Amino acid sequence: MLDLIQAYENYLSKVKHASENTITSYMRDIRQFSQWLSATEGIDVIDASQVNIGDYLQHQEAEGRSGATMSRCLASLKNFYLYLVSSGFLEKTPVTDIHVDRGEKKLPQILTGREIELLLAQPVCVDAKGYRDKAMLEVLYATGMRVTELISLDIDDINLDLGIIKCNGAKKSRAIPLYPMALRALSIYVREVRESMISNPNESALFVNINGNRISRQGFWKILKHYQDTAHIDKEITPHTLRHSFAVHLLENGADVGSLQELMGHCDISSTQMYTQMVNQKLKSVYEKCHPKA
Repeated sequence: MLDLIQAYENYLSKVKHASENTITSYMRDIRQFSQWLSATEGIDVIDASQVNIGDYLQHQEAEGRSGATMSRCLASLKNFYLYLVSSGFLEKTPVTDIHVDRGEKKLPQILTGREIELLLAQPVCVDAKGYRDKAMLEVLYATGMRVTELISLDIDDINLDLGIIKCNGAKKSRAIPLYPMALRALSIYVREVRESMISNPNESALFVNINGNRISRQGFWKILKHYQDTAHIDKEITPHTLRHSFAVHLLENGADVGSLQELMGHCDISSTQMYTQMVNQKLKSVYEKCHPKA
């Protein structure tokens, strides 16, 4: 069974070209289900039935898993078994007529314009780290990139003269302009700071850590958390918080959904339309709070 699971992981990576985060989530769900099956039922995943999958989801619920987590797990198992069927390992999938209540879907949290200004003002540009951190935060909010896209940027992906960054998403690339302050922060970092930070003259990474190597997701998360603390912002800020804020702020200032879709690299416009809902809810809240008859 380990061979089948490994084959599916290779399929996700080499055929589907799924993102690293998607592969990690899917494989974690599948391996945890496989371990549970072996421990409780004494069978392999290829022998699992619809009842086994239902029992596993009930076990997850008893363990306190959220509706969203169980829904993702069900999707992971559904796609895995469809792969086994299409590859000839199974005649039919056991994932049929199984549903999970996701519960109320919460809209993501965003920062206000004032909170964004406060966060971006936190890096103290007195040393290489300060200039680098300032450039990273400005670029992240200026472009709405995912954190994986940010840390994957290479020095050749930027054009300082045109003020544009080439962002290589999981399925397509896109060119994103930078507002003046972000361009200035990035220009100072690239032209005056980066060279002193890299350990290898041939290093391609745009943003590097103190050892001169490409900065990691975990490294950037720690940096962001540090500046959230120094800014005393009473919200849980993640890299995706800046991405969500980027989208909502653009819509609030007149951007159309189609243009926003291109900037964010969404393949499906329904992903972008979530932000329209957020803007509408905010307007409704303002209306109810301020209208004398509301």
